[in-house]
Amino acid sequence: MGKITLVTGGSRSGKSSFAEKMLSKYDDVLYVATAIPTDKDMEERIKIHKQRRNSKWETYEGYRKIGDVIKNKNHKYVLLECIGTLITDILFEGEKDFDKITKNEINALEENVLNEIKNIILSAHDCGINLVIITNEVGMSVVPEYRLGRIFSDILGRVNQFIADNSDEVYISFCGIPLKLK
Repeated sequence: MGKITLVTGGSRSGKSSFAEKMLSKYDDVLYVATAIPTDKDMEERIKIHKQRRNSKWETYEGYRKIGDVIKNKNHKYVLLECIGTLITDILFEGEKDFDKITKNEINALEENVLNEIKNIILSAHDCGINLVIITNEVGMSVVPEYRLGRIFSDILGRVNQFIADNSDEVYISFCGIPLKLK
């Protein structure tokens, strides 16, 4: 039976390096990259992540139906990088005016995100996969000034709580030092 591990932390906290190190001794890893390169900075971040990880790992790039991908790829280990980016990708599907979006529309977006996450976790459990999920910690940050930032932060915070509740282990990384919370 596999286990689910959540690794969280702020920007440049070392969370990704720690998660990758957890699985570095294994070759049978599916690396799920949710980032979409939207500018040169993001392209550079993606390039650095690719260079850093084990060359024997298979990479899947996408943010939808990851649970189905996990089932079909048949790997023993999966590293999902990252929930914050997955949520951003979903938020920006289609045209939305985040200054005018209704509470019902926000709730529907959050439900959409939670359904993706539930499918990922269920697929990992069903297949006995060891799943390591990386996410951004938003619980210690200031409340964003802009509405879109608040919507994102609220959704990510609640999703992180759901994932942590359904994880066997939870770590947070500060200054490159991981601390086990669960």
